[in-house]
Formats: sequence, C-alpha cells, structure tokens
Amino acid sequence: MRAALKHLKKDPVLAGILKQVGPCTMQYRDPTFDTLVRSIVYQQLSGRVASVIFGRLLEAVRSSGDDEELTPAGIMKLRIPRMRKLGLSGQKTLYIRELAKHTRKGNIVFESLANLPDADVIAHLTQVKGIGVWTAQMFLMFALRREDVLPVADLGIRSAMKKAWNLPDLPKPPEMEQLAASWQPWRSIACWYLWRYLDGPAEL
Repeated sequence: MRAALKHLKKDPVLAGILKQVGPCTMQYRDPTFDTLVRSIVYQQLSGRVASVIFGRLLEAVRSSGDDEELTPAGIMKLRIPRMRKLGLSGQKTLYIRELAKHTRKGNIVFESLANLPDADVIAHLTQVKGIGVWTAQMFLMFALRREDVLPVADLGIRSAMKKAWNLPDLPKPPEMEQLAASWQPWRSIACWYLWRYLDGPAEL
C-alpha cells in the first residue's frame, strides 16, 4: 500500500484527497459465489437495507437445509415467492437464481477466476443475466483484489472527479481514462479514495 500511495500522491489533486480521507482501509471479500450474490443484493440499495435483505437470504438458506453459507444448491431450494418475501425484487430474484444455475452447471467457475486477466473475468461473469460490467468490476476490485480497475460507469467515481477537478459536467469514459492515466497501476486504490471523498464507497 505504501508504494501505491507514494505513486498516487504525484497527482496533486489526488494527493489532497488522500490527505483529507486518511489511511486506506479497503476491505476485501473472498472471490466466491456468496460474494457475487451479495453484490447483486446490494445493487441500487442503501447499505443498511441491503444488509438486512442479505441477512434474511442467508438465514433462509440455512433454515432450508444443511448449508451454513450461501451455495447454488441452497439458493435453488428456495422457492421464488419465499425469496420475494425476503425483500428481493423480482429481477434480483431472477438474477440470483440464474447465477446459481450457471454455477451448478459449471459455466461459472469461481476457482478459475484468479488466474484470468481482468477482461476475461468480466466476460466470464457477464454471461449471467443481471451481472453487468460494473458488478464484474466490483468483484475484480473487492474480491480478486485487482489493483488497477477503473469503473468508468460508476456514478460515484464520475461525481468525485467532477467535484475534485472542478469539471463543468460529469466526465465521460474517455475523459476519466485521461484523468486516471497517471494513476496506473493503482487505479483501484485511487477509486477507493474517490468513493471515500464523497463518503459513499461501493458495497460488495
């Protein structure tokens, strides 16, 4: 982390953000099925609400069988109406079940992801309905611990750049890539600081 911070401080604007935010406390999760299910649950919800729903889902899986953790088999034991009663939307219920089906069939192999390049991880995960590039990028950053990811579709990153660099509008991907070019190979760490700068880090 020391090398990353030393490098990122070369950008004067980012150096000010690093000083304002303080030490990096980036938290990671295991690159597993339950982590990706969690990310689906958290999409477009506040952290508090999503945490409650995810807790209900985990408890439902535990009460329906022998699984202590979320597994594809545990998810498929739950009927759709029960999943909806936990607070999941119809779409998220479908997405989670699709992920479970793909994983059971061997289309998604979590154990292989650590050995794949970023682009291949994204392609592997986005074959599942409901998992887009942003979700795959969050998995890269917070589960696979890839250090040089720039999620150009993330509203928080775009808003932080607009605010910190005094831009007239939210930056588009080419402008974001240009601003972040000097941050390589530590763009994931820089993004964490930008989220904290807005006091709204992404939940995985």
